[in-house]
Amino acid sequence: MRNPVKKSYRKMIDGAALFEERRSELAPAAALRFKLLPRKPDTSMKGVELKVEADSLAIPLKVAPDQTFTIERNRTALRENAEVMPNRKAGTMTWRADVRTPGLPPHVRRLGDLRLECEVGMKAGLISNYPQGLLGWLDGLIGQKPEYCHRAAPRYLFFAEQPIFSVTLVDGARREVLPVDMLYGGATRDPKWKQDKYCDCEALFDHAYFVPLGDTSWPDDTRVEIEYMGPSS
Repeated sequence: MRNPVKKSYRKMIDGAALFEERRSELAPAAALRFKLLPRKPDTSMKGVELKVEADSLAIPLKVAPDQTFTIERNRTALRENAEVMPNRKAGTMTWRADVRTPGLPPHVRRLGDLRLECEVGMKAGLISNYPQGLLGWLDGLIGQKPEYCHRAAPRYLFFAEQPIFSVTLVDGARREVLPVDMLYGGATRDPKWKQDKYCDCEALFDHAYFVPLGDTSWPDDTRVEIEYMGPSS
């Protein structure tokens, strides 16, 4: 395919290695997968095929029905600077790490999982290719390493499974509903958000939210409870 959306295999392997290094601290029971998401409203996620491709190899990767997949270390692929390549054009999809602790309800995430998702995502380069000097609410993200996730309120987007009504942090008796400017990709901060062609949340603005990853007053076991616009599926 001409101009495919693709990612560095080496960076994704480095992200997976960081997950193994950090999970005992942040998400000891969690598993890591990577996830494909639509970036354009007309992008079809049906029939997505994915492979690790280099000069001398092409390794198919199994994409699950929820558009997640795993990746394994391969010496030849690393030596030949392979790329992870789906059958979709650049600009039509985005990528995320997906860290999940089992046993939580579908509408609940765990803050430690999200912290590790951010670190792995930054290490693996699973963010949009924003130009240097871009003004706007995501300015400053590019060039950052996993340490970016330690800021009190980093502008690293997470995506819910359905359109969001609210997001609440819960730690025992402590509850805090996130302000609206942390929902919908921060659209309330920028009335011209529809003109931002660089945001990888274009197709999923109503699913997108931020959380205060670096606020250590919220422990890793904090529940991130998402209330959807309609009934949960």
